[in-house]
Amino acid sequence: MPDTMLDRSPFLEGPYAPVTEEITAFDLPVTGSLPAELNGRYLRNGPNPLGLDDPGSHWFLGPGMVHGVRLRDGRAEWYRNRWIRSRHVAGALGETWPGGPVHAGMDAAANTHVIAHAGRTLATVEAGPLPYELSAELDTLGPCDFNGTLPGGYAAHTKLDRRTGDLHAVAYFWGWDHVQHVVIGTDGTVSGTTDIPVADGPMMHDFALTERYVVLFDLPITFSMDAAATGSKLPYAWNPLHEARVGLLPREGATRQVRWLEIDPCWVFHTLNAYDDGDRVVVDMCRYEGAYDLSQLAGQGPLTLDRWTIDPSAGRITQRRLDDRQQEFPRVDDRVVSQPHRYGYSAAVGEISRDTVLPSGDFTDGAFAHALLKHDLTAGTVEGHEFGRDSTVGEAVFAPSSPEAAEDDGYVMAFVHDPDRGAADLVVIAAQDFTAEPVARVHLPARIPLGFHGSWIAEP
Repeated sequence: MPDTMLDRSPFLEGPYAPVTEEITAFDLPVTGSLPAELNGRYLRNGPNPLGLDDPGSHWFLGPGMVHGVRLRDGRAEWYRNRWIRSRHVAGALGETWPGGPVHAGMDAAANTHVIAHAGRTLATVEAGPLPYELSAELDTLGPCDFNGTLPGGYAAHTKLDRRTGDLHAVAYFWGWDHVQHVVIGTDGTVSGTTDIPVADGPMMHDFALTERYVVLFDLPITFSMDAAATGSKLPYAWNPLHEARVGLLPREGATRQVRWLEIDPCWVFHTLNAYDDGDRVVVDMCRYEGAYDLSQLAGQGPLTLDRWTIDPSAGRITQRRLDDRQQEFPRVDDRVVSQPHRYGYSAAVGEISRDTVLPSGDFTDGAFAHALLKHDLTAGTVEGHEFGRDSTVGEAVFAPSSPEAAEDDGYVMAFVHDPDRGAADLVVIAAQDFTAEPVARVHLPARIPLGFHGSWIAEP
């Protein structure tokens, strides 16, 4: 163990600190009233190291732990948290690894997202390892290569086209000279792959999807053994010699050649959504201006919500600032992915308050703050929902009130740390009354560390 707290990774302390045990709890207490129409599971993935003996631990590298709450008939039936049982994690817990396929010797306890597709619940991670399949109760079933149809590694982020039922992803791996667009059909197997040549092994954490295009972000964070050797433990670093560009890969056609357009050097972890606007493509995202240091994460920027309008015929990208408050983890109603959207939801970062949105003033120092933001991109307005000053909240997920409900007709859900209890609540906010008190708080029996991404998985 290090001699001083200064030697400890910040990702092992405070709101990031891992929990040490798995919990199952039933019939959870609720303040307020859970909407009876919310029938399903709210799941969220994130890193949770098995111990605190690694002073250099980076947030991106801890083994994944999925936290979940099952809602039914106005009740919170259960809460569970479970580590993903990779070979290493299973061994550390004294268990037998469930076994299964492994890509390029890279078996990782997927820590980034958790999704549902074709009857499977999948924990995902980027840069080559396969996703892990989970049971409905979050037990690990094993790594998934989609019935042997996946030719290589997979990706952290996916986009479901609800018109076709196809699940899209863009996978990258340090050992490739390309990235790969992968489509998983409604039967849960790979229906098509397209290799896109790239130089330097760029990191592509996310992408965007429209009806006509897969939008690729080839930005200047690339594979670097020097970065790993200097102690960051992440073999990716800012590369000023790598040209920043955006690619439009047609979803249909015989050749499917990418049209690349130059962009100012920047970094994008997450897109809000994208859609076609005539011959142009509109992409909304959280953008870090200039160079980005993966080893630091917090305190960089400016970090803003921006819109890029891509005009392939003119060979030009027009950039517009949608909101200059620092924010990350943008989400839309998943039903409008690849279609025009009006609303978006994001998590506040750092000290970014404006009196018109968050009247009490400051945010917590560090990566994530104690507020969620709702954007009406048609009206050009922003609303903020603040929690207690010592609370922390990450990504929010939208759950529609019914399958046919309008885009903003539903609920915004997130895990929020309650400092008075020293534990987390699942908070449910009426999206159309965003600044009001939550309609319900499900009081969970444990703290939940800040994590990454999640899903509302509705069930009949």
